[in-house]
Amino acid sequence: MRGVVFDGERVRVVDDLEVREPGPGEVAVSIVAAGLCHSDLSVVDGTIPFPVPVVLGHEGAGVVEAVGEGVTHVRPGDHVALSTLANCGACADCDRGRPTMCRSAIGRPGRPFARDGRSLYQFASNSAFAERTVVRAVQAVRIPKDIPLTSAALIGCGVVTGVGAALNRARVDRGDSVLVIGTGGIGLNVLQGARIAGALRIVAVDANPDKEAVARRFGATHFLTSTDGVRDILPTGADHAFECVGRVDLIRQAVDLLDRHGQAVLLGVPPATAEASFQVSSMYLDKSILGCRYGASRPQRDIALYADLYREGRLLLDELVTATYPVEDFEKAAQDAREGRVARGVLTF
Repeated sequence: MRGVVFDGERVRVVDDLEVREPGPGEVAVSIVAAGLCHSDLSVVDGTIPFPVPVVLGHEGAGVVEAVGEGVTHVRPGDHVALSTLANCGACADCDRGRPTMCRSAIGRPGRPFARDGRSLYQFASNSAFAERTVVRAVQAVRIPKDIPLTSAALIGCGVVTGVGAALNRARVDRGDSVLVIGTGGIGLNVLQGARIAGALRIVAVDANPDKEAVARRFGATHFLTSTDGVRDILPTGADHAFECVGRVDLIRQAVDLLDRHGQAVLLGVPPATAEASFQVSSMYLDKSILGCRYGASRPQRDIALYADLYREGRLLLDELVTATYPVEDFEKAAQDAREGRVARGVLTF
């Protein structure tokens, strides 16, 4: 079968990839569409360290082909969106409703794939850039069949992370002020999360002025090409500032632009050894800097919720898909993503 493989030096689309059958508590999924997220590119450029060779992709949707022993919540033929959380469901964090903190779901990549007799790693417990993948049952979330799979693919990462950061981690409330730095796939979803939550002023900042129309479509009430004018709109600062680019200078700007009791939420991914700074004395007015893993989500609940919001016309998905590519055109999709020409490109099989 076809798949996108990174061997540590180059990315190749291969056609001789193999994947094992699902074991107990696992699901085999035929991938129809997969979003190209910057996290995939970050593995290639070394920003995110990951063992190789690896089958890339982590934002996908498809059709259940087979289920392992003990799996009852999905069956062959169901449409599913995939999450990246292979959480155990039994530890203290899972029991508290914090599956993103499950230690079984962090730093333990499996190797269900093979090529030329050599095993390959699975990226983010998912590897959606393959025609077929095997995931833990908890990662497969059934969705209605009337949702296009090219749109549904984006729920499992970009939507869960961005909307979840606003609703779950920051807990944006009615009337709050929100600053979003960076309006790529994650930033746009933070914008619509803030809109859904009822934020009053939502300021989007992106160096590319061509992104203003789509930012406003997703929920921005104001658009700027730098943070210089934020205080003109929010004189006392923002209740919530989201950094969605992954640059330490922008992290500092997010912190500096907080109001009293404000919180900066870090979503962009800088290099693993990057360090950021802030003025300590500015933090004593109950300001916070928050990390955020995967939108602090509970995927079985949240992905199903976001699918329902989409069907009700309250959450945008189709507008995120600005280009589709056959998997063989991975390099073009990657170049478009690197150069910011697409909010989200989607690979199709």
